[in-house]
Amino acid sequence: MSVCIYQGGYNTVRKSGVGKALEHQAAALKSAGVPLVGEIPPAGPQAKGCVVHLNTVLPDAPLAAARAHARGCKVVYYGHSTMEDFRNSFFGSNLLAPLFKRWLIFCYRQGDVVITPSVYSRRILMGYKIGRPIYTLSNGIDTGFFKPDPDRAARFRAKYGLAEGQKCVISVGHWMVRKGLPDFVELARRMPQVRFIWFGHTDKALLTEEIRRAMESAPGNLLFAGFVDADALCDAYCGADAFAFLSHEETEGIVVLEALACGIPTLVRDIPVYDNWLEDGKSVYKADSLDGFASKLRDMLDGHLPSLQEGGLAVAEARSLHQIGQALCRIYASGGFLDAALAEPGACRAPQQKKARSRA
Repeated sequence: MSVCIYQGGYNTVRKSGVGKALEHQAAALKSAGVPLVGEIPPAGPQAKGCVVHLNTVLPDAPLAAARAHARGCKVVYYGHSTMEDFRNSFFGSNLLAPLFKRWLIFCYRQGDVVITPSVYSRRILMGYKIGRPIYTLSNGIDTGFFKPDPDRAARFRAKYGLAEGQKCVISVGHWMVRKGLPDFVELARRMPQVRFIWFGHTDKALLTEEIRRAMESAPGNLLFAGFVDADALCDAYCGADAFAFLSHEETEGIVVLEALACGIPTLVRDIPVYDNWLEDGKSVYKADSLDGFASKLRDMLDGHLPSLQEGGLAVAEARSLHQIGQALCRIYASGGFLDAALAEPGACRAPQQKKARSRA
C-alpha cells in the first residue's frame, strides 16, 4: 500500500492550517511506515494499492479525485472547511457562504471517506448529508519540534526587546473577524502595560472594514508582526507569557496544539469545537466575552491561576504525529483500503495493524 498526498494548490494554502495539516499527514504516515508517492500513479496494480489524500476544495481537487478513481485508487477527502468557519473571514465571505457550502458538499462527496479534525466539525458535516463515512481525526502536532525550549524563549524575548519581567501575549492567525482580531486589539487597549503581538497576515484587498478599523486604531503596545516561519513561531510560543486564541469558529485549531505543545499558558474562546478535548482549568483557560478574556488573562499573567502546562502537554502528546499515523492506518483498515496491501512489508507497521489483519 502507498499513499499520495495530492499537492495541487499547496502553494495557495501553504501559510494556512490546511497547508500545515498536509505536511503533518506526510510526517505521520512516514512514522507509521507507509510509503508515500509523489503523484497519483497510472492505472494498474500499483494504483489499486494507492490511497490519495485531498486537502483543499480548490477547483483542481475534484478533478484529481476523478482521476484517482479512474485509476482504481481510493480517495480520502479531508474536511478542513465548513460553511460556518468560512463566514466572517474575508470581504464578501458571508454573502458567498451558502454557495460555498454547496461546493463543499460536492467536493467531499468525491471521497470514499471523509476525515475531519474534531467531533464538532464531524457533527456539522453529518448535517450536510454528504453520504460518505466521516471519521474524526486530529490534524496532529509535531511534538518533536514544538516543545518547551528556554533557548528559544530567550531568542524571542531578545528579538522583540522584551525586558526581564515584561509580560507578552501573542496570537496567531489571519487578519479576520472570525479569528477574534478585534477582541485582541481591545485587550491590548485595556492592558497597556502588557506587550501584545499578532503573528499572521492577510492580503489587504481581502480585509473587511471592521478589521481595517480595528488595525488602524490599535494601541502602541500591539504589534502586527506579519507571517513568520515555524522556527520564529516556535520561539514565540516558548518565550511569550500567554497565548490568547480568541477565534469564534474553528474545525480544530492547529495553532492551539502548537501552543500547548510548547507549554505556554493558553486562553481560548469557549466555543463548541473545544468541548470534548480542551477542559477549562485543566489544559486551557476559557472565557466567552471580552470582560471574561481580560479577567482571565490578568489572572494568568499575575500568577493568580495555577499552571496548566502538564495538562496542555498531555493534550498535545495524545495528538502527536506518531499517534496520528497509527490512527490513519486504522481508518484505512476500517474503510477496506488495506485489504489488497496487508502483506506488503512496511505497510502500516504498528501494533494496531495486527487487529486490522484479523478483520481483513
